[in-house]
Amino acid sequence: MFEENQNEGMRYPSIDQFSGITSSKYKLVIAAAKRAREIDEKNDCALEKPRSKKSIGKALEEILAGKIQVL
Repeated sequence: MFEENQNEGMRYPSIDQFSGITSSKYKLVIAAAKRAREIDEKNDCALEKPRSKKSIGKALEEILAGKIQVL
């Protein structure tokens, strides 16, 4: 029937890791979406070796690393 693919979905970084960065999940989502669009358009990532392959994962990794500030 249904087999779970281990590569599907977001697994890293976890939402729990962002609790100290911002109290608003809405602000986090907006900041990550904007940065992901920039990564897609300009093909630039502030991290040398991101774990994520997708731009939204890279954006979240940058926020977690302190490279992008959530206002």
